[in-house]
Amino acid sequence: MIVTLVLCVAAIGLGFAIAKPTARRGVGIFLGAVSLLFAGSFGINAARGFEGLPLEESLLLFEGSLTAYLVFNAQLAYRDFALPLLLLASVTLLQMRRVKV
Repeated sequence: MIVTLVLCVAAIGLGFAIAKPTARRGVGIFLGAVSLLFAGSFGINAARGFEGLPLEESLLLFEGSLTAYLVFNAQLAYRDFALPLLLLASVTLLQMRRVKV
């Protein structure tokens, strides 16, 4: 829950930071910000381990497969990503309305 709140705050900050350039340069900067936010979410989920366990113990639960562990964390990041993405898009769109192109 705390990770999601931190990502939401980061999404709002990114939205304010990219609003002016996005109005001029299109969606490329917006997609870059979304990718950065998702990578941050994935990195936090992977670094915390499964239920707070160290990485070695987390890999035991996935039969030693690092790929399975990373895919599991990618799925978690994907599910947790909806609210930060919605906030980033909302702030960006509201700021784009204020900026005259």
